[in-house]
Amino acid sequence: MKESVGNPLHLKSLNHISLVCRSVEESMNFYQNVLGFVPIRRPGSFDFNGAWLFGHGIGIHLLQSENPENMPKKKEINPKDNHISFQCESMGAVEKKLKEMEIEHVRAMVEEGGIYVEQMFFHDPDGFMIEICNCDNLPVIPLAGDMVRSCSRVNLQVLQRQQIQQVIQQ
Repeated sequence: MKESVGNPLHLKSLNHISLVCRSVEESMNFYQNVLGFVPIRRPGSFDFNGAWLFGHGIGIHLLQSENPENMPKKKEINPKDNHISFQCESMGAVEKKLKEMEIEHVRAMVEEGGIYVEQMFFHDPDGFMIEICNCDNLPVIPLAGDMVRSCSRVNLQVLQRQQIQQVIQQ
């Protein structure tokens, strides 16, 4: 596979993820009341049921399943399954709130070079996995080039500028 350098598609950020739901209303309730997303306007030309939400710098587009009864049921919480991850300010506060809301979750811990990252995994109403973590503790270390301090947006922008400079200098 040819090695790619820089940003060949000139990407700026993650815009949204789309999730097919058994019930758009139930999923809207979850994403608003558990994760703090807010509903936003979606194009009126769409001729199918759905909702758009925005929060934490990304959008979530909920799409009503055409066959909700045929959607797979929730599975065991498996941290190695597909998921979207959010950084948080306090893992203790997250766990307390999940317990108050009676949301089943699984805790995990990652250690790398003496740095520990806490993780909590749980499902949305349709079984899509959500991770909450304090991943900002873990440095982002490119396989080539200089280390970036953490997963924060500012530090990732520094990495992108460094990659652009490397391409320009070649």
